[in-house]
Amino acid sequence: MDIVVVVTGASTGIGAVLAEQLAREGASVVLVARRAEALQEVAGRCGATAVPMVADMTVRADVTRVVQDTIAHFGHIDVWVNNVGQGITRLPTELTDEDIDEMVRINVKSALYGMQEVLPHFRARGRGHVINISSMLGRIPFALYRSAYNGAKHFLNALTANFREEVKQTHPDIQFSLVSPGVVYTEFGLRARHGGTDSRTLPQGQPPEAVADVIVSVIRSRKPDVYTRAGARQMVLDYFGHLGEDPEASITAAPPAD
Repeated sequence: MDIVVVVTGASTGIGAVLAEQLAREGASVVLVARRAEALQEVAGRCGATAVPMVADMTVRADVTRVVQDTIAHFGHIDVWVNNVGQGITRLPTELTDEDIDEMVRINVKSALYGMQEVLPHFRARGRGHVINISSMLGRIPFALYRSAYNGAKHFLNALTANFREEVKQTHPDIQFSLVSPGVVYTEFGLRARHGGTDSRTLPQGQPPEAVADVIVSVIRSRKPDVYTRAGARQMVLDYFGHLGEDPEASITAAPPAD
């Protein structure tokens, strides 16, 4: 796999496992996260083809620097993976302004900045691939205690689709893909805003290695929208199949002519 991949949120969880897998398959990987020590540990496991960059993806200037430094080091970028994210443990009736702001800042703005800052490089090359890591909660908001996280991932899903439709009109070889895991056995739950349950204790989860496998397959296939476990698509179809009703015919019928 002779490509250059930027993986944000690479110091732990899905990002760390993905970076290691890509490095094993021969990719050059730029690892981005805020925690320098943890990032160096992951880079050490990835080997000589990995370059760690300490940066905060919720700060646009940091994102710009990562793009510039990656191009300076490798000459180009092939794939950009927006993997920064944080959950929340708070019911919707308890949400504060700060809760909403933080969920949008971390889960939406980090991806928005990544897409906007790498896009000029992709346009200049005529090709590129952005992969945004979303969540099943971005399709089915069934975890009440995740509240604003659910909303942020719905926002991310819409933003990804809008970028894809806009950019393909002029640059059809630039793809924006969405990958939606369910429960993943990482420290995600423990790192949620206001604390939370360890995701590794929840039922019907996946190891991060399984999610990384799917992301690598999306890098190869460039499919636009992929879940990480069998049956997820049907679950979403069933959910939306029971939502909403058209108005009664009598309400929408044309008024009688005079």
